[in-house]
Amino acid sequence: MFVDRVEFQVKAGDGGRGMVSFRREKYVPRGGPDGGDGGDGGSIIIRATPNADNLAPLVHKKHWKAKSGEPGGTSLCAGKDAHDMILEVPPGTLVKDRDRGNVLKDLVEPGDEVTVAQGGRGGRGNKHFASSTNRAPREFGPGEDGEERWVTLELKVIADAGLIGFPNAGKSTLLSRLSHATPEIADYPFTTKQPQLGIVTLGGESTFVLADLPGLIEGASQGVGLGHQFLRHVERTRVLVHLVEPFPLDGSDPVQNYHTIRKELKLYSEPLALKPEVVCVSKAELTGTEEIRDRLAEQLGYEVFLMSSVTGQGLSQVVGKTFELISTLRSEERLAKATTKPTVFPMEKAIRTSEVMP
Repeated sequence: MFVDRVEFQVKAGDGGRGMVSFRREKYVPRGGPDGGDGGDGGSIIIRATPNADNLAPLVHKKHWKAKSGEPGGTSLCAGKDAHDMILEVPPGTLVKDRDRGNVLKDLVEPGDEVTVAQGGRGGRGNKHFASSTNRAPREFGPGEDGEERWVTLELKVIADAGLIGFPNAGKSTLLSRLSHATPEIADYPFTTKQPQLGIVTLGGESTFVLADLPGLIEGASQGVGLGHQFLRHVERTRVLVHLVEPFPLDGSDPVQNYHTIRKELKLYSEPLALKPEVVCVSKAELTGTEEIRDRLAEQLGYEVFLMSSVTGQGLSQVVGKTFELISTLRSEERLAKATTKPTVFPMEKAIRTSEVMP
């Protein structure tokens, strides 16, 4: 089962209470306070890991609670800190506060993590309350409560290129031809109900990840059909490979269908509509596809490819152009990372941060 959106409540562990205790040792009269501090409660951390491929392991549990810290002991013995609870999710998961609606963190790379609920600090033992006027204090810290909130996780598939187009345009067939992926293929619309990933190899170490994404229909930007479930995954891709079916089953105009999808992309997100695009007319083995290709190329003003997943016609040109765009974008991203200066925080803030997150 593929799950790309889930909501649940997280509750960090409470801090253990401090201890009220006094020394009771032979030959040591009137021993002073020696109550230990309570342990810190466990935090709840969401971490991106390459071992996870979707959010299904988290969907059946609505409440996640970390353990509380142990209370302090006598002889200044501190209570044991509770272990943090780590929830593993796939890279590309967006972590949001459900009630406030703000993004806590976008976990893009493996190893990225965010603390969604901070464990409570342990309470202080009565040793800390001793003074010159109060040598036998009976005060203690009860320990702080752990944070609690509802979070929403949204998975956006990370792929170098994404196949888009109307249902039944041949996206699944193309993915199965170019990679070892085995998506469902049938002669009816919406056979793809969840993203499918495949690795395309061009020879040597030249590879890229290709995603077969659920088909779009008109009104998807408002949630019609698979709607936002589809568009959420398209946002992560570097390049769009737009497949245009030459002879739709409903008799619609293929050129108009192309413009309909472009409109939905723009309505959903302007940056999404600006992504580089490779346009292909699929099912080239059918008579009359060249005319459709020529009409579309004339309107767009740039090259439109003609390809067939059945015969293999035009596949090398489509893959070559897609990889060329991906390579250019990868180089630009590496250059941007190399020229970005690291953020330097003031010393006071760095010390405070290190105290909270050792």
